[in-house]
Amino acid sequence: MTIKMDNIGVIVENLTSAIEFFTELGLELEGRAMADGEWAGRVTGLGDQSVEVAMMRTPDGHGRLELSRFLKPDVIADNRRAPVNALGYLRVMFEVEDLDDTLQRVYQRGAELVGDEVVQYQDAYRLCYIRGVEGILIGLAQKLR
Repeated sequence: MTIKMDNIGVIVENLTSAIEFFTELGLELEGRAMADGEWAGRVTGLGDQSVEVAMMRTPDGHGRLELSRFLKPDVIADNRRAPVNALGYLRVMFEVEDLDDTLQRVYQRGAELVGDEVVQYQDAYRLCYIRGVEGILIGLAQKLR
């Protein structure tokens, strides 16, 4: 049996800001469209819905992040500031070439470091978590070898 990860979905309030943030991080906008009507609601179980969707992809084409903004029905919960030990979705992790440069760029877009420092794991990685656009938890890793 073969299985491949297609994408990870994140619900946002401001789709344009989210696209700009993830573009700054290094992802590329693959496309932007509406997913609305009865067919879409059958997939999600929400009934008649209207959702604006942007698909972002990593430059290597192997990873995709689906950003969605619900117009209908209303969003009913907000988990963006959940701590890292909360049940359910935790974070998405990206490997970056230059962690310091990446942090400087996303700080300009409002990102905040979680914890006090970038941590080195053995001689393999430099790692950190950030709160990005709309408080979304994102892991960043720079391979050292």
